Amino acid sequence: MKSDIEKFIKTNNLSFNDLELLKRAFTHRSYINEHRSLGLEHNERLEFLGDAVLELVITDFLFRHYPDKTEGDLTAFRAAAVNTTTISEAATDLGMNDYLLLSKGEAKDVGRARQVILANTFESVIGAIYIDQGYQVASQFIGQALFDKVITIIDNNLWRDAKSLAQEKIQEVQGVTPAYEVIKEIGPDHKKRFTVGLYADGKKLAEGNGHSKQEAEQQAAASFLAKIDSSQ
Repeated sequence: MKSDIEKFIKTNNLSFNDLELLKRAFTHRSYINEHRSLGLEHNERLEFLGDAVLELVITDFLFRHYPDKTEGDLTAFRAAAVNTTTISEAATDLGMNDYLLLSKGEAKDVGRARQVILANTFESVIGAIYIDQGYQVASQFIGQALFDKVITIIDNNLWRDAKSLAQEKIQEVQGVTPAYEVIKEIGPDHKKRFTVGLYADGKKLAEGNGHSKQEAEQQAAASFLAKIDSSQ
């Protein structure tokens, strides 16, 4: 893995004193469970740290870059900037998917499940950079990976909450407030998946899936909006 990690460092113009720290950032808990004899650590503590650094850097950028925006707008911008979709895309752009250490089962997961893993890994790498190289280098890494994406999201109004947009559209056309109902839930408590339907006047308009009811509702709203866009 050392040569692989060094390739990641070189490709992304990084410098690292502790390669094992960066390797840990790519190590998912599931990999540890299948390779206990290796004595490795998973990345969840680094993820915890990286999440805090990421939020501070993005908050500072938004505060300085949009001096006329209200606290409410900045909060919405930040939520869109650090959500799973945005940071998993950044992780993909950086090639992180090629360096993940996953169990055989997790390695087969694609779609939303892989997005979550990539987003968590992105935060873990930030945590590793912060420990090894300090705040300024971590901030520079985040800026190069995300700032252009954040500006694009804001300029194109992609920061707006999908549920809010869907509600506006439905109220505008049908004059009713939509409702969300759980259609089914599967899996054990620690890994449950929900299917939620978006309804208006008793008619199902779309459905979505997620690891929480809130995530499934957002997916349902996004699916509804995508249907509207494709029909126009």
